[in-house]
Amino acid sequence: MVKETLNTLLKQQSERTIIQLVRYFFVGGAAFLVDFGSLFVLTDFFGLYYLVSAAIAFILGLIVNYGLSISWVFNNRTLENSTLEFGVFSLIGIVGLGLNEIFIWFFTAEIGFYYLISKMISAVIVLFWNFFARKFVLFR
Repeated sequence: MVKETLNTLLKQQSERTIIQLVRYFFVGGAAFLVDFGSLFVLTDFFGLYYLVSAAIAFILGLIVNYGLSISWVFNNRTLENSTLEFGVFSLIGIVGLGLNEIFIWFFTAEIGFYYLISKMISAVIVLFWNFFARKFVLFR
């Protein structure tokens, strides 16, 4: 039973939203590690302003997220043109970037959280935006 469930969860193609959401948490986690690590390195080692670093790091995470999403999470594609698909995927990500910047600014500048704590809170909120927007716009 456990083996079958793990096989369904990890290997078999699935249209079930809950399976896709669980997979997206892993994909989002991988993209978050790239995003978060890049933010830290760009800000603390290269001295970039944290909002500039956050934008660059978010784009790197977006690229990782797209590759893993189309290869593992979503089976159905609304668009046949992969260039257009990546464009729409990126557009949803740009909205997510705007939300990311607003939430990081709000939690850092207004609430007084350390910028990496603000980033973690923002990442959780933006993950849900990205998943549901991509599922219902691109991968129905």
